[in-house]
Amino acid sequence: MKCFTPICLLFAALTLFCPAETTLPPEESAPAAGRSEGATLEDDGSRVSVLGYHVFHATKPATQMLIPTKKFRSQMEAVKTSEVTVITMEKFLQWRHGETPLPPKSFLITFDDGWKSVYTEAFPIMKELELPFTIFLYKNYVGSSRGGRAMSNDMINEMLDSGLCTIGSHSVSHPFPSTVKKNLRAGSEIYAKFLQTELGDSKTFLEERFKSPVTTYAYPGGFHTPEMFSLADKLGYDNLFTVKPGKIGRNSPRHLLPRYIVLGNHDGAYNAAMIFRGGSRLASGALAPIELPYPVSPGSGFVISSRLPRISANLSEVDGIDFESIVMRVGGFGKVPAVVNPETNEIAWTVNRPLRQPICEVSVQWRLKGKTSYEPAIRWSFGIDRVANYQSQ
Repeated sequence: MKCFTPICLLFAALTLFCPAETTLPPEESAPAAGRSEGATLEDDGSRVSVLGYHVFHATKPATQMLIPTKKFRSQMEAVKTSEVTVITMEKFLQWRHGETPLPPKSFLITFDDGWKSVYTEAFPIMKELELPFTIFLYKNYVGSSRGGRAMSNDMINEMLDSGLCTIGSHSVSHPFPSTVKKNLRAGSEIYAKFLQTELGDSKTFLEERFKSPVTTYAYPGGFHTPEMFSLADKLGYDNLFTVKPGKIGRNSPRHLLPRYIVLGNHDGAYNAAMIFRGGSRLASGALAPIELPYPVSPGSGFVISSRLPRISANLSEVDGIDFESIVMRVGGFGKVPAVVNPETNEIAWTVNRPLRQPICEVSVQWRLKGKTSYEPAIRWSFGIDRVANYQSQ
């Protein structure tokens, strides 16, 4: 996104994947066919999970779009050490055309807009871990002087020269849905000119500026209309990405490819992206552990076999807790009747029906005595290896 104003963040919250409780999409069913020539491709069973990022900072706290650098490193290290291959955009497109196979599970890593922090914070990590990635750039932000927050041409060229980076288009002006709808209501001629500018001029600009082919497009905010599809075909765009979460199959509709937009203050999309169904186990490195100020169980990022675990947080280091105010929430259950031990300051609850999802999110919050507002919640996630659970029965 282009900004951190309340309106922009609200737009992000409405269009991106940020539920209070994660529900994984039915991503492992065979995707519907896309373009006519792609419809003849047989679904080979391989799935690609596309991660989408925006902006990073070494010291600022997480927001929806901003991810602390330390957290991003942890996520990329989890990706690197998982059983899942990180592929290039070139490899992805070859697979989509039926020209080459992919492993059963793959990751594709993307960045949107052209924030300078992609170069200063994320790129060193990608180089160190040797992870390929694609940046979806929008023309008006490339090399701009917007408070020094945008990447320069030299930065982009350096990343391209590394051999790890490719670029795609993200429009000219990054229009919000209201702007797109306004042009649509103005009539077909005006709307066609508007789309030609946003999709066409951006592609031409990027190819001429960086001497690199641009055949992929990411809809700003994920917003799209059918008119964009035919124009994209005419302009030579190959695959176009939304912000709707889900896995990609070889014959998924090429104009509506899903992506998991990773948020800084909620791990639901990232965790969902790390899970591949179809009988495969959750890789031990799939969940990026989060450093917590207090001991919890199951631990952050742990993968357990029990679907009926005891969940707890030890708050013995917190002085002056109002025990009656302590609240535990568990994904799929909401607020649960957790029991507090006043002698140890431990809050615990044993799951009373089998966990259904491969990832469970937990939060614990409390007030201090004499206070009316709650302290910041502690949040963590753990995984359930359901295959191991079934095998042990």
